[in-house]
Amino acid sequence: MRGFQLSALSALAAWATTASAAPKAPRGLEHGSCVPGLNGLGVRLSADSEIYCPDAAEFDDMTLRWSALGLPTVRAVVVPATEKDVSETVKYANQHDVPFLAYNGFHGATVTLEKMQNGLSINLAKLAGVKVSADGTTAEIQGGTNSKVVTDSLWAAGKQTVTGTCECVSYMGPALGGGHGWLQGHHGLLADQWVSMNVVLADGSIQTIDNDHELMWAMKGAGHNFGIVTSVTTKVYDIAHSNWAIETFTFSGDQVEAVYTAANTHLLDGGDQPVDVIHWSYWLNNPDADPVNPVIIFYLIQEGVDAIDDKYAQPLRDIGPISDEPLSGTYLNLSAWTGIALDSPPCQKLGTANPRFPIYLDTFDVPAMKEVYDQYAAAVGGDSQFGHSIFMFEAYSMQGVKAVDSASTAFAFRGENVLAAPLIIYQPDGPALDQQVEDLGNQLRETLHKATGRDEYRAYVNYAYGNEDNKNLYGAESWRQCKLQALKKTYDPESKFSFYNPVNV
Repeated sequence: MRGFQLSALSALAAWATTASAAPKAPRGLEHGSCVPGLNGLGVRLSADSEIYCPDAAEFDDMTLRWSALGLPTVRAVVVPATEKDVSETVKYANQHDVPFLAYNGFHGATVTLEKMQNGLSINLAKLAGVKVSADGTTAEIQGGTNSKVVTDSLWAAGKQTVTGTCECVSYMGPALGGGHGWLQGHHGLLADQWVSMNVVLADGSIQTIDNDHELMWAMKGAGHNFGIVTSVTTKVYDIAHSNWAIETFTFSGDQVEAVYTAANTHLLDGGDQPVDVIHWSYWLNNPDADPVNPVIIFYLIQEGVDAIDDKYAQPLRDIGPISDEPLSGTYLNLSAWTGIALDSPPCQKLGTANPRFPIYLDTFDVPAMKEVYDQYAAAVGGDSQFGHSIFMFEAYSMQGVKAVDSASTAFAFRGENVLAAPLIIYQPDGPALDQQVEDLGNQLRETLHKATGRDEYRAYVNYAYGNEDNKNLYGAESWRQCKLQALKKTYDPESKFSFYNPVNV
């Protein structure tokens, strides 16, 4: 890191010669010795903004990412305090031909981010807050607001909306890719709730767009490619049920066929999973339960009850799990129950590489599930260096998602019932190991893909590894690709937003 800082400082010294010699003016906090090279930016920002340089004490922490793979390099971190600060930062970066990348929360994990080299990092953390409208039908959410803050703020007001499931991610990051959430069976995806938004475009201009604006189509599923959202107005709803229940089963790996046969028959139900039922499963190592092979952790979740209905739980109980733990609580407990709360291990930045290889499935092809389990267990079981990995299978209720016309948003995959993704966790140790992981992830995904019978696999953009193509991420229909490319040429002709699973033109 120190070597990078020295090279970055040298780059900044050269960059400083091109900065405008603007007179001193009140500005926000400036941290580190690169700031003289940023005076042309500093004088354009509000007093509460901040700039952090590579030699600032806080710099390493502010640029630490959840996944230490495919890392961008950063010459300075800008923390805007206002929407206008975001606009001015983008304009300044464009004037000096400097790449920029906005983020909040856990920074994303796709390896395409490494294409952002020696650029400005725009940390949206100060643009945070939730305000419910007077009539209680909408809320304005600032672009840097954490997902848990949204959930907790709305809950305190007797409201809720669709948000991401993981407490440590931002609200906006998942939503720009469509966004799955616990309540999507009732209301649709995160992005389906949007009424309007303020967005800073590639040229630095600020636009307010609503659902009649052509750009809103792209923002709902491919939004990372088109702008920086500074605020959004979203539909909110009265809390329908304060009580939720979960039953957590642990199964051994040799029960994989029985578990997913039961899930197909009694839960997915031919793609008509009950609107109040969600099920997730993880394959992970638990030496106390099995010292050799990964176990299956199966979460069965139901809304509006204090205990899971027997008609859903009994078929799983009958398989004979290693353990079976029922719990009851509220909507606010869901992230902790499923191991993705703020203090859960997956929400910590531990210096590991955390690539995922997502694929959407219509149903669980049981022979393929057995085959992919055997492949996964051979790679991560026992004392493997990938022993902390997790294979995720997320099966939400889909009625609200399927009720939205698929042609109305850039998010293309509304007919699939299961989101699967191996998450291969490891300590980075050079390109050879990274390639081994990529080969493993591709193999696991391909095993599931073959069973779908499709030409192209379908992947959730927010979980993407970075080797997927535009058809995998944004839909294979030619009209979708043409529409995305046309909007890209109109609103970002120079591909300023080209680092997060970019739309290729």
